[in-house]
Amino acid sequence: MPRCFFATDLHGHTDRYDKLTASIIRERPAAVFLGGDLLPRSALSAVQFGQADFAHDYLVPAFTRTRDVLGVRYPDIFLILGNDDPRREEGSFVSAAADGLWHYIHACKCLLGDFAIYGLAYVPPTPFLLKDWEHYDVSRYVPPGSVSPEEGIRTVPVDESEIKWATIQKDITSLVGEDPLDRAVFLFHTPPCDTPLDRTALDGMTYEHVPLDVHVGSIAVKRFIEERQPLLTLHGHVHEATRLTGEWKMRIGRTVCINGAHDGPELALVRFDLESPEAATRDLL
Repeated sequence: MPRCFFATDLHGHTDRYDKLTASIIRERPAAVFLGGDLLPRSALSAVQFGQADFAHDYLVPAFTRTRDVLGVRYPDIFLILGNDDPRREEGSFVSAAADGLWHYIHACKCLLGDFAIYGLAYVPPTPFLLKDWEHYDVSRYVPPGSVSPEEGIRTVPVDESEIKWATIQKDITSLVGEDPLDRAVFLFHTPPCDTPLDRTALDGMTYEHVPLDVHVGSIAVKRFIEERQPLLTLHGHVHEATRLTGEWKMRIGRTVCINGAHDGPELALVRFDLESPEAATRDLL
């Protein structure tokens, strides 16, 4: 299996996308994984006020040009959205997937050769108001300082029972079932809880005199990795984790876990081979 790319949390920065597509054209990877928070942070305002559609006006043309250049060497692209991406924009990604530009894999399974690729965009409750991609984690617990998924803003209607009772733990169980996972790759937006990959810069901060937890990842994702041991998990969401811990790659048992998010101005590009993901490299471009 030739080289694969992973990038995440690009937040609509066209300079980073330009570097990514240039790298794709130059290096011709077999597959590219994009881990969510793909749209500008202003995307929610754009949705609310009918402004430009970043996916339609920039992303689709940029990747179409890349496909035109590469032809049959155009890679399989697997992507999900993230908690900063309004779900109302999901239709643009689904339409482009129907045209073969990429694979939109939230809550789906795809194949890449004999590797199974799974995607899940949901994150546990956050302090942010956009709740399109938030579910409770393993229970209806809301961390101090966070806003419940039952509050906040949604850009598409959701059944009240899902808002109240859905959990990431149930989402993973429904997605995976009893599938063998020794050659499985998971594209999660949230990192696993209480690891170097979900470490935030909340040291010493409190909410109503309660200290805030500096680890904000998913307990459900952590337990799933520990219990089922997939080959590789890819994560984003917590930009500063690598700067704070010095770690962007780790093992949980046999599973290689990678957080590709970055809190600097560069594109953080992770390169890896699916036959040996432990040898992944990360460059800032």
